[in-house]
Amino acid sequence: MFFKLRTKSNELLILEVLNNRMNLADKDKQYYLNLIKGYEGERAFDYLLEKIQCDCMVLNDLLLKINNTTFQIDSLLITSDTIYLFEIKNYDGDYYYESDKLYKKPKTEIINPLHQISRTEALFRQLLLNLGFTLEINTSVVFINPEFTLYQAPLNKPIILPTQVNRYLNKISNIHSKLTKKHALLAEKLVLLHMNGSAFTQVPRYDYTSLQKGIICLECHSFLICVQGKKCSCKECGYTELTETAVLRSINEFKLLFPNARITTNGVHEWCQVVSSKKRIRGILNLNFKLVVKNRWSYYEEI
Repeated sequence: MFFKLRTKSNELLILEVLNNRMNLADKDKQYYLNLIKGYEGERAFDYLLEKIQCDCMVLNDLLLKINNTTFQIDSLLITSDTIYLFEIKNYDGDYYYESDKLYKKPKTEIINPLHQISRTEALFRQLLLNLGFTLEINTSVVFINPEFTLYQAPLNKPIILPTQVNRYLNKISNIHSKLTKKHALLAEKLVLLHMNGSAFTQVPRYDYTSLQKGIICLECHSFLICVQGKKCSCKECGYTELTETAVLRSINEFKLLFPNARITTNGVHEWCQVVSSKKRIRGILNLNFKLVVKNRWSYYEEI
């Protein structure tokens, strides 16, 4: 049913590493926390979509372009005669709707997601016509967090409140029509049109020297890692994993932060810190990467 799975954005992955390895400015920290919260809300909605019983396909996190204008779809669900577009919001607290504006109490105006989904619908409708499909489009803003309350919620707007989500999806689940090859073709075309990356990113500036070196505990994110033979353990929480796994994870973090930098034995040794033996590092690299030798220099590439 899930034709395109949801994954963490490159932006969120980078911010996760930076949050562990440097002190983020307050605004960057808040932005990072908002991204995490949004992702958690989308995953909560995915969990509910998994329960749908009808013949359908779900495409998550689509970044598309039409007429040089990009737009993003949190969740797209294809049924036999309708395409459902969902904008997922993981807001919590008390909000109210007034004069086509959304406020968080007491009176902080926030971007109205209904305007976002309206723009998304218009752009997606153009794209669908360009692809030669004429399915009905149904759009909704889903407030997924059970701690969210919306006062003065308009009855004529495509809003799905936390207490309505299950009932709404149950109605879709009762659709009995089957998908055809044209639906699969549409899904394939949308995935091909999906653009990797993000239309807007807010990653702060960073450089190698300002980042804390070492292996980060996968469980508690501390740097208190002790290497003992083939395993390493965290002195803070006791989490244990294979040293090779921990080193490879650290290399992936380095590649994420510095995609143009070369992977070398000395570089990985310095980045990981706690693995004292360069021979051990070299052995891990030889097993998992391809050695490239150019003149006096050698480095490693993906196999």
